[in-house]
Amino acid sequence: MTTARKTPKPKKCRVASCGASFAPVRLGQAVCSPACAVLDAPKNLDRARKSLAQVERREIKVRKEKLKSRADHLKDTQQAFNAWIRARDAGQRCISCGTTADVQYCAGHYRTTAAAPELRFEPLNVNLQCNRNCNMGKSGNLLGYRPGLIKKIGIEAVEWLEGPHEAKKYTVEELKAMTAEYRAKTRELKKGQAA
Repeated sequence: MTTARKTPKPKKCRVASCGASFAPVRLGQAVCSPACAVLDAPKNLDRARKSLAQVERREIKVRKEKLKSRADHLKDTQQAFNAWIRARDAGQRCISCGTTADVQYCAGHYRTTAAAPELRFEPLNVNLQCNRNCNMGKSGNLLGYRPGLIKKIGIEAVEWLEGPHEAKKYTVEELKAMTAEYRAKTRELKKGQAA
């Protein structure tokens, strides 16, 4: 039993200067002749270059990710956490001096990451702080930070922060999960602020 072959629908040649109507011989054929294919090739070349560059960027990203140390992942998590704190506290006053001036703000730790690394990612320990004056200029301005923090979260919570805490050693997988979580939270906060 033989099957009747379907005749392909005529197409218009993709080369603008040609525009001839032709019956495609191959699947995906877009030009009518080899001469038009030569004229059409530079358009496809640009698309192919972009596609290859995209693949290369993805491969580089994967290789870089594999080379990251635990310290690199900790840094990524800290950046994501700090961005979330800045988004969470956007529009609030500096916790230490109370300024609302148009200055650069950062995520300032009440108990520093050196003094209490276990509180590095504790949301109660980190608040919006003006960068140049309080955080950098006055090494966190703790004299102003404590009263501002008591006003914000209460004396019991501040005393808890000042107390002893169990050490935490995050695994790379935990750090990756926390980074993703804080980035997602930041996106949600920014969406809410934009709406």
